[in-house]
Amino acid sequence: MIYKIAVIGAGSWGTALARLVSDNGHLVNIFDINQETIDEINNFHTNKSKLPNGILNENVRGTTNLNEAVNWSDIILLAVPTKVIRSVLEEIASVIKTKKLFVNASKGIEPKTYKRVSEIVYEVIDHKYIDGFVALTGPSHAEEVILQMLTSVTAASEDISKSLIVQKIFSNKTYFRVYALNDLIGAELGGSLKNIIAIASGMLAGLGYGDNARAALVTRGLVEMQKLSIALGAKDKTLFGLTGLGDLVVTCFSEHSRNFQAGKKIASGKNLQKALSEMTMVVEGVRSCEAAYFESKDLGIETPIIDAVYDVLFNQTSPKKAVSRLMQRSLKEE
Repeated sequence: MIYKIAVIGAGSWGTALARLVSDNGHLVNIFDINQETIDEINNFHTNKSKLPNGILNENVRGTTNLNEAVNWSDIILLAVPTKVIRSVLEEIASVIKTKKLFVNASKGIEPKTYKRVSEIVYEVIDHKYIDGFVALTGPSHAEEVILQMLTSVTAASEDISKSLIVQKIFSNKTYFRVYALNDLIGAELGGSLKNIIAIASGMLAGLGYGDNARAALVTRGLVEMQKLSIALGAKDKTLFGLTGLGDLVVTCFSEHSRNFQAGKKIASGKNLQKALSEMTMVVEGVRSCEAAYFESKDLGIETPIIDAVYDVLFNQTSPKKAVSRLMQRSLKEE
């Protein structure tokens, strides 16, 4: 079956996924508010400001008309930062006329509400227009997907039948493989929390620490991710899969990672706002850190690494001092 897919957001990930699903034979219309970006997509089949080396198929189209994109589609693929997800969904809610399957490709938690993207979708969009929700998440950099490099991710939903639909749409036999999962909570939290640890990994790299330190960070960071996720309703094994461990590894060790790069900039002496202003893409880990920090306090869960990143980001603690505090914690069993 050929699906009509509206990609909401012409950022790097939205652009790469548009290439992927069009490679798989589906029809794609990318919505974005930037007219220059849409003109480039339609006239030259590129989006060089986001993906300098990527080329889109000629049958991928773009539009600045949200009503056109939404009501033409069978599937709405959300590929905008969680910072704007609520406002974007409110705009979709004002124009949507028929049921759609919502697929989310962004990774983050909303500060103050602590809500995952699925919760925001069901809060903002009238339920009669939602034909299920799937989180597409895992170790995947847009810079590689647009070049058709081997990638495996997870399609997670509370309704496994919806996961299986998305699995078939996005999978192919050459470069992109999708695993189905019915732990939506674990998948969304894994994809969000790993960005916090990636910021810490960038800080360690920026301070000159080696592989030993970053390996320890990833290992102990995964423990914190798992504890917090389970407390919020995730299944214990999910965080050891692609959406947890897999995504954590790639985000903590790849130069493509915007969260890793932000951590490096902060370690070099830049404050948070200066570091973020130099990034061309949104650093999701900052907002996720704020949400996870207060959520862990509300739940009474010990998360020293998340706490340390929060102190650096929001309390002006130096990265070196944060590392020192972690090393001086009382000794304990693993």
